[in-house]
Amino acid sequence: MTAFENATNFFHACEASKGWEIYKQYATTDAIFNAQCEPLVDIVRVQDYCEWMAVFAGITAPGGSYDLHTSNYDKQTRTAVFFATYHAKHIGEGGPIPPTFKETHSHYVMIMTMNADNKVEKMIKVWNAPWAMKELGWI
Repeated sequence: MTAFENATNFFHACEASKGWEIYKQYATTDAIFNAQCEPLVDIVRVQDYCEWMAVFAGITAPGGSYDLHTSNYDKQTRTAVFFATYHAKHIGEGGPIPPTFKETHSHYVMIMTMNADNKVEKMIKVWNAPWAMKELGWI
């Protein structure tokens, strides 16, 4: 597969919250993760983000979905970019407070750098987490 195909498959698998066992075919085991938003600031590996997402989407807000608005790949920098909106409702355990039954419709961007083997070696998530947390009734 091409780098962009792998990045796209990784994006869809991650947003479907399948867990690291599914994602690892698309990323290096030591892939770096970065996000400048409170719920994710301490996560530094893509593997850990994937597991965080699996818990959030599988337990805290099961049944979430996303709309992918656009994606692009820059061959020169080996960078894939995805812009989407995540839709979720806090109906399960695992949030900072008991279920609120409130929804979020939160925009985000994922930027993935691919290595020579066409696997994700770095991922950055740009997300206005306070917006989502406010919509969910967490702040």
